[in-house]
Amino acid sequence: MARSDIETLMWLEACEMLERAERLQRQFFQLGEQRARGPSWEPPVDVFETPEELWIVVALPGVESAKVEIAIEDGVVIVSGARELPGTARRAAIHRLEIPHGRFERRIPLPAGPYELGRHEMENGCVVLSLRKGVV
Repeated sequence: MARSDIETLMWLEACEMLERAERLQRQFFQLGEQRARGPSWEPPVDVFETPEELWIVVALPGVESAKVEIAIEDGVVIVSGARELPGTARRAAIHRLEIPHGRFERRIPLPAGPYELGRHEMENGCVVLSLRKGVV
């Protein structure tokens, strides 16, 4: 294989990796549907399952726990609320705004079965939910 072919191949692979990184970044904080209360964003989640519980971790940096609402409806956990701009940011010139603000909502489908919301707490910028299995 000629040197120019190898360089072209390496360049194409580097471009593809950059595109994948950009897609992942866009997926991290996705804009949600337009709702009656205005635009929303969807925080990223991790879901873990043990034999007794389902654990859901929702990344909500800078969100006050009092601004988070949690509900279980029809086999879906709904985490919603609002992330406000800091007061000083309202009077400042914004050079970059990458962390979403405003109303958010994330709907997380649950595996089949009955669940009951156990403990939930804010931990290191994340809401950690424990759902007990088999509770009717």
